[in-house]
Amino acid sequence: MVLARTRSVSLLGVEGYGVEVEAHIGTGKAGLTLVGLPDAALREARDRIRAAVVNSGEYWPETHITVSLSPASLPKRGSGFDLSIAVAILAASGVVPADEVGETAFLAELSLDGRTRPVHGVLPMMLAETLRGRRSFVVARANAEEARLVAGADVLAVGSLAELVSRLRGGHTTPEPAPEPVAPVAAEREGADRPRPDLADVLGQPVARKAVEIAAAGGHNLFLLGPPGTGKSLLAERMPTIMPRLDTDEAIEVTAIHSVAGTLPRDEPLITRPPFCAPHHTATRAAVIGGGSGVLRPGAVSLAHRGLLFLDEAPEFARGVLDCLRQPLESGEVVVARAAATARFPARFLLVMAANPCPCGKSGANCVCPSAARRRYLGRLSGPLLDRIDLKVELQPVSRAELLADRAFVESSATVAVRVAQARERAAHRLRDTPWSCNAMVPGAELRRRFAPQPEALRVLGEAMDRGALSARGADRILRLAWTVADLGGRDTPTPDDVGYAFALWTGAAQ
Repeated sequence: MVLARTRSVSLLGVEGYGVEVEAHIGTGKAGLTLVGLPDAALREARDRIRAAVVNSGEYWPETHITVSLSPASLPKRGSGFDLSIAVAILAASGVVPADEVGETAFLAELSLDGRTRPVHGVLPMMLAETLRGRRSFVVARANAEEARLVAGADVLAVGSLAELVSRLRGGHTTPEPAPEPVAPVAAEREGADRPRPDLADVLGQPVARKAVEIAAAGGHNLFLLGPPGTGKSLLAERMPTIMPRLDTDEAIEVTAIHSVAGTLPRDEPLITRPPFCAPHHTATRAAVIGGGSGVLRPGAVSLAHRGLLFLDEAPEFARGVLDCLRQPLESGEVVVARAAATARFPARFLLVMAANPCPCGKSGANCVCPSAARRRYLGRLSGPLLDRIDLKVELQPVSRAELLADRAFVESSATVAVRVAQARERAAHRLRDTPWSCNAMVPGAELRRRFAPQPEALRVLGEAMDRGALSARGADRILRLAWTVADLGGRDTPTPDDVGYAFALWTGAAQ
């Protein structure tokens, strides 16, 4: 046979697109031609694949070989096509039966000696193909656990091209049955013995600890302002420990993003905890938002999807980087447009920003910064960005007496997580007939029409709007906060005290 077909998958962002790999053995000068918009890494596969086939002890046709990757208009990038191309060539030359490989997707890189190497993005590739009815997959052994997260997929994990050819020749072509996907609860039980940060480590700062609890319960963005050593980073790093675990669909979605980025932990094929991402203040727009000049990669906002994005020393970030956060905060996704393609990355995250009150970082009478320097420093955080922050808390240095007294009253992450989970359940029950799952997602119009508190509870907001101290968008955000405060208190509707406390948290005046 001079023509054979296999399957592979091309990634564009975190979305997979099926690719048909056709190999034709013709006449003419010996060589391998790749057509179908391959990138530089894929063009280099020609010599790599030939060496892998020869070193596996198989026949390489000394004639002209044409390999077509279709659809031809879809860009193909990376080395994940190696195994599919090699099998198609072997099938076209009669080394392996062509009818055994035509409907199987092969996803692996080949080394020069024929060993298979893992590739990034196997999970989203397989998810996309299973939605189109594909069930048979061959992956590198190092990708096996990740691949078997896909329900209903038949996965064959191989360590080398020679092993795969042996199975195909011997008629052992049925992929190994995939076990049941790892459930989040089971994965949590396996990692129960790992030391984890705890909210009880933070002594003092009762208002900030309460704000962290409210932010986790309602999905609200948070801004922490205070001098160094007051616990801003400690609070942010411990916030994921009180957030609810990801359900199975969310865990698969988050794991797919980290698979594409190549940040999937080797010992954790399924991410079950809300991710925590803290980029350095020198990070570029592409690093934070996503993109790149070649392969489009997810940025920090997507790596924090369903979790928390922490910007420490937020005023030190470039102004353009900070302002780029405004669009994903509203839409929950990032759209990266390039000349060849447009990619979409999920980016529904909880934003926590921390900042010192001034460049020197000192507070009160110890500050040596001129007032103009303080204004210029905090002025790097634009008004439109701060307008999307629901809670603003100013932290003060904690005295020795407060540290000693708070040891008896501080609550652990496990205790606070129970209240957060209960509040989320109340919100989910109230929003069960809507497309939203937590208070921070509810649009302002729906909030006022379907979930408006009693008129007496809104009096404080009306007075603030009459004074010009509050905009309509600010009023909506305060109402969302008030609903979260009420959910944490087990109340069916926000009271005037709940709205007043939410207003104080929004303005940064809570004590």
